[in-house]
Amino acid sequence: MKAFLLAAGQGTRLRPLTDKVPKCLVPIRNVPVLGIWLELCRRFGIDEILINLHSHAEMVQEYVRNNSSEVKVHLSHEAVLLGSAGTLRANRDWVVGEPCFWVLYADVLTTANLERMLEFHQLRRPIATLGLCRVPDPQRCGVVQFDEAGVIREFVEKPAHPASHWVFSGLMIGTPELLDAIPSSQPADLGLDVLPHLAGQMFAYPVHDYLLDVGTMENYRSAQTSWPGLLEDGEKPYAASNHL
Repeated sequence: MKAFLLAAGQGTRLRPLTDKVPKCLVPIRNVPVLGIWLELCRRFGIDEILINLHSHAEMVQEYVRNNSSEVKVHLSHEAVLLGSAGTLRANRDWVVGEPCFWVLYADVLTTANLERMLEFHQLRRPIATLGLCRVPDPQRCGVVQFDEAGVIREFVEKPAHPASHWVFSGLMIGTPELLDAIPSSQPADLGLDVLPHLAGQMFAYPVHDYLLDVGTMENYRSAQTSWPGLLEDGEKPYAASNHL
């Protein structure tokens, strides 16, 4: 299975760290976030990923060259940022023939069981399945309302008055129909330009495992002590813990 790993953001919230290092290579307990994602993908059967690059692209290229992985890595450099949805549209040919694919945000740190989320999606086959988690401060996130059947009824990016504490976690399974919904204008953002228009056609998948957006300095520092590490093969899941 294939996955887009969105990593091209400039990481302005992590400055001064990202003045010299791309945000996907900032270390969590001495392991770059990208290294953690490569291992997570390997464990859950994602055998190819496409990483979009912008700031410090040469450092990511060097890391991929020097670190062997069972996951095949494709790099897509963006001289001008295309936005999260624009990246998917620009690389649409890469997933031609795929019934579904992952969209993963590289600044998310998680122990989520991606296999279970994929099974959930395959049983329902919506345009997209969004991993969600509850947060105390949803104003800075993509806020989701869903019904008892799990159908997403509303998606609002960074609302001033959130109607829910459930937010998009940065884990998503998409389909060709999702790509069809991306506007041709650039840059295009999933949270602003695509997902709000797909209400009623997406399913919610609550994530109850560790999940932390390490794109802010506060959360990045927190991750150095809260990150439990990935499970060893065969271990039981961690106790539920959501952070975003």
